[in-house]
Amino acid sequence: MVSPLDWLLGLFSLDIGIDLGTANTLVNVRGRGIVIHEPSWVAIEKSTRRTLAVGSEAKQMAGRTPSNIIAIRPLRDGVISEFEITEQMLRYFIGKAHEQMLVPVPRPRVVVGIPSGVTEVEKRAVYDAAMSAGAREAFLIEEPMAAAIGAGLPVTEVRGSVVVDIGGGTTELALFSMGSIVVSRSMRIAGDEMDEDVMEYMRTKYNLLIGQEMAERAKIEIGSAFPQPEEKTMTVRGRNIVTGLPEAIEVTSIEMREALSPSVNIIIDTVKDALDETPPSLIADLMETGICMAGGGSKLTGLVERLADEVKLRVWLAEDSQTCVARGAGRILEDYDNLRELLVGLERGSTWH
Repeated sequence: MVSPLDWLLGLFSLDIGIDLGTANTLVNVRGRGIVIHEPSWVAIEKSTRRTLAVGSEAKQMAGRTPSNIIAIRPLRDGVISEFEITEQMLRYFIGKAHEQMLVPVPRPRVVVGIPSGVTEVEKRAVYDAAMSAGAREAFLIEEPMAAAIGAGLPVTEVRGSVVVDIGGGTTELALFSMGSIVVSRSMRIAGDEMDEDVMEYMRTKYNLLIGQEMAERAKIEIGSAFPQPEEKTMTVRGRNIVTGLPEAIEVTSIEMREALSPSVNIIIDTVKDALDETPPSLIADLMETGICMAGGGSKLTGLVERLADEVKLRVWLAEDSQTCVARGAGRILEDYDNLRELLVGLERGSTWH
């Protein structure tokens, strides 16, 4: 039974859904939508570990800092690699969401998305970081489940539905039926790995050393997974490994497609493998509902068409695909009584089951 105090706090507190991503962190506030969408970067002073900047400001410093300052991403492959820095980043984002309120409100209830298949230690790290960052209550939900809820998939119904969520650090696939995951895959091949593919391609083919920022830009502007009606070109700038001098190379979208193919092929093969494990009755459902693509990485040009061509099913991109996890996490708190069973519990000290 809910105590009068808890009921009152729930009425006036901030309910927050957080997509704590490797590349970006999104914060969804109940009744207000996505209020924060910033890179998961933190700039700290080396000697004191003091936080100097968070989010967009910290990302701009990456690769440009003096020796006494480092800009880092505290999450790797969707899980926390730097606990204290992740806590500081969460504290900053939760505080920023609070600052946007017109009146003072109690500490928030928070739902955080985590990759499926993470260890109990990794779950506990996310939970502890959220509580230390100022949450009144913290809950965890698997990212593919949150993405499916955010995309509007009927995850609690008997008929099957599937989501492929491509983020910065991980790609998550999950097939749902009756509120549970029937088949799932989680791989650490996603947007970051695609950037690495581009960097390796430029280094191998042109002896050109480029930064991740340039690789990401090339991926977004001219990258693709399927032949396009009009192929594009762009200038890629970096340093020639042989001469050590700056150099600019004109690169085509055909070359970018070749560069990105290692990661794209692994993602497609993983989807095929998951479908091969899917019961026939659910395959029949998927022939009607199709495959939903979510996450920022799913917006790679031609990826939807390429996957549809490979698996012979309808593939569609969720509306505002990059915010699906944050919106789904927030939706849990809007309908907590009916959706709480979709949350992930901790083995010890679970506060919501």
